[in-house]
Amino acid sequence: MTKRNFLLGKGERLTSDVTVRTGPPDKQPPYTFIEARTRLAPMVSKAVRAIDALPPEACPQDNAIATITLNPEYIAKTFFPHELLSAIGLQSVGSRPRRVLPEKRSRDREPIEALTTELFVMGKRSAFRNWSAQLPNWASAARGAKDLVAIEAVAAPTEKQKIKGGLPKAGDMVFEVVLHTDALAGEANILPSFEEYLETLGIEHALDRRFYAGGLCFVELEAPAERAADIARFSIVRALREMPRLRMLRPTIRASSVPGLAITLPSEGPIAPKIRVAVFDGGLPNNHPLTAWATPIAGAGVGAPVEEYLEHGVSVTSALLFGHIDPTKPVPQPYAPIDHYRVLDDAPGQNPRELYEVLARIKHVLDTRDYDFVNLSLGPRLPIEDDDVHAWTAVLDENLAKKDILVSIAVGNDGEGDALLGLNRVQVPADCVNALAFGACDTPEAAWQRAPYSSVGPGRSPGLIKPDLVEFGGSVQRPFLVVGHTQPTTLTPTGGTSFASPSGLRQGIGVRAHFGDDIGLLAIRALLVHASEPSELERGEVGWGRVARSLDDIVLCDDDCVRVVYQGAISPAKYTRAAIPMPAGEVQGKVTITATLCYATAVDPHHPGNYTRAGLEATFRPHSEKRKKGDQIHADSASFFGKSRRAQTEEELRRDAWKWENCQHADVTFLGRSLRNPVFDIHYNARLEGHGHAPAEKLRYALIITVKAKRVADLYDQIVRRYATQLEALRPVIDIPVRT
Repeated sequence: MTKRNFLLGKGERLTSDVTVRTGPPDKQPPYTFIEARTRLAPMVSKAVRAIDALPPEACPQDNAIATITLNPEYIAKTFFPHELLSAIGLQSVGSRPRRVLPEKRSRDREPIEALTTELFVMGKRSAFRNWSAQLPNWASAARGAKDLVAIEAVAAPTEKQKIKGGLPKAGDMVFEVVLHTDALAGEANILPSFEEYLETLGIEHALDRRFYAGGLCFVELEAPAERAADIARFSIVRALREMPRLRMLRPTIRASSVPGLAITLPSEGPIAPKIRVAVFDGGLPNNHPLTAWATPIAGAGVGAPVEEYLEHGVSVTSALLFGHIDPTKPVPQPYAPIDHYRVLDDAPGQNPRELYEVLARIKHVLDTRDYDFVNLSLGPRLPIEDDDVHAWTAVLDENLAKKDILVSIAVGNDGEGDALLGLNRVQVPADCVNALAFGACDTPEAAWQRAPYSSVGPGRSPGLIKPDLVEFGGSVQRPFLVVGHTQPTTLTPTGGTSFASPSGLRQGIGVRAHFGDDIGLLAIRALLVHASEPSELERGEVGWGRVARSLDDIVLCDDDCVRVVYQGAISPAKYTRAAIPMPAGEVQGKVTITATLCYATAVDPHHPGNYTRAGLEATFRPHSEKRKKGDQIHADSASFFGKSRRAQTEEELRRDAWKWENCQHADVTFLGRSLRNPVFDIHYNARLEGHGHAPAEKLRYALIITVKAKRVADLYDQIVRRYATQLEALRPVIDIPVRT
C-alpha cells in the first residue's frame, strides 16, 4: 500500500500559558493642554450652535449627536477618552475611520495625513451647552481635561454628510435609514420619536421592516426623495441612502448546453449524509435530478418562483455538489446533502423592498436551524464602504460570531467597474470577517489569473484581505460547466463568482466528510487558506490565493514536510505559547515555516474602524537561546505575520491591517541553524466599541503550521516519532480515493 502522510492533529498539546510583561506606551502629546483648550473651544461652540438650531422633534428626549475626531496618535484602545465623556455627560454611540491632516504631530514632526477615529457622541443638548460654556475656563486638573490633548476636532454632523450616494431629485422612493441605537433604546424611545418626527414632515410610514446589529438600527422607509435632507436632520440618523437592489442573478457567461456533452449523474447518495449544508438562492425545480441530494425549501413568505432564478439555483447547487464538471471524468459523488432555500420570488429587481425581505428570510433560518456549511451567491448590488457597515454584513457577522459555521460568500461580478469610484470593489456582504469571501479565477489549470469580472479588494480594515480566496468560476475561453437546468443530462456553460463560491466551499465540505468532527469548522477555514495556491498577483485581486486543487493537497504531507493542526481557546489579555514541532538537533539547509491563524470574533457594526472585538497577536521566537539583553526573560522575536510590529504605532498597525485581522497567513524561510525550539506567543487583545474590554469567554482559535525542510528527506517520520505522545495523525473516517 502506498504510504500516505496525513496531517497531524492535537497541536494544542504543544501549547502552554506564559507571562509576557509589556510596559506602558511612552506618549508625548502633540498639543499642550493650553493649546488643546484654546483650539477646541471655538469648535465646541460652533457645534453647539448647529445642535441648538435643530427642531426639538429632531432631538428625542432632547438628545443630539456630535462628532469628536481623535488625533491620529491617539487611536489605540488605551487612549479612549472615557473620563472626558463621563465628565461632560456624553456617551459614545459609534465611530468610523477617517483620514485627517492633523494641525500638529508630537515631537515637532511635520504633520502628515493619517488614519484616525471619528467618534459619534450623544447627550442632552444642555450637556453640550455646558461643555461649551465651561471649556474656556477649564484647568488642567479638571476632570477629563487630560483627554483634550487627544482630540483633533469637534463638530456636528450635517445632513449632507449623512446622505450616501446620489438620490433622485423627486418622486417617492425607498430609503435605507441607519440610526444610532441598539434594540433596547430603539424600541423604547428612538423609533417612536423618529415616527413622530416623520409625521411632522408629513411622512407616515410604518417602520416595521428593520434590523438591529450592535448599536445600529437599519430601517426601511418609503418617502419623497425631496425630503431626504429633512429626514437626515433627525439627530440620531447616522446614514441615509437609496435602498440598494439585489444583484441580478445573471451569470457573466451565458450559453446553451454544450452539444454532445451528455453526462451521467452518480447513483450513490452523499458520502457524509449527517453534514448539514444550506444554500440561499433562487430555488430548485421540484423534480430536478439534483433533488436526489438537494432538498428544495421555500423561504418564509416567499412568492412564486422565477424561471431565471431557478436556473441560477440549479447552477449554484450543481457547483456545490460536484464543483466544475470535467466532461472527461465521471461526475463525482457529492460529499453532503443540501437544503436549498428559495429566498427570491416573482418580483425580480422590481421590488425595492426585496433586499430586507430576503435578509429576513436568511436570518430566520440561521436563527432557528443549525448548519455546518452555508453558501451565499447573492446580496445587495452595493460595493463595500470603508466608513459604514451594511445591514447584510452586520446581521450575518453577528450571527456567525455566535455559531460554529463556515459560510462562503461570492464577492460579486463588478470587477470591471470604475476603480476610481470604487465600483469594482467586493460587494456586500462579502466583507463579513467571519465568512470566507470567494472571487473567481479564469481557469482550473496551472496558469490562472483573476477572472476580469471578479470584484476586487481591499476589504475594510479590519477585514482587509477580501476576497479571502479565489476558485475557478469560468471565463469566455473556459466556461464553468454545471448540470443543465432544463436538460439535466447535459452540461451548461456558465460563469461568475456565484459558482466559484460554492465550488470553493465544496473542498471544505470534503475535508469534514472524510475526517469527521476531528477537524472543526474553524480549522477547516484555516486549512483552506493555508493550503491555497499563492500568486504574484495583488492580494486585492486574489486574496491568499486559489483553493487547493484536491483534498490531497490539503490533508497529505510530503516526506520532507509536516502539517499540524492546533485547535484551542485563549483567555483575554493572556499569552499562549505554541511550540512548532521540529526534529531533534540542528536542521540542515533551509526551513520554510508556513502558518495560518484564524478565529471568529464578535463585532461592533457601529464602529467600522474598530469592527472586530478580538485580536490575536502572534509573536514569533525562532531560537530559544538567543537574547539581545542579559536580563531578558523570553527569547528574541522575529518578524513573521507582516512587518515587525514592536516599533509600529497603532495607526501603522491598523493601516497594515494585522493587529485586529481574524485571519493571518504567511510563510517565511529560515536557515535551519537559526531555529531552535521555535514558538509563537499568541496574545489575545479584546476591545468593546473601540476601548479596552475583558470578556469572560475564551476565544476559540485554529492554528495551522507547516514545516518543510528539503534536505531532511524523512522530516515527517522524525516529527511523528519525536512527538508520538502528543501529536496524532488525523486519519480519515471515510477513505479518500487515491489520486491517479
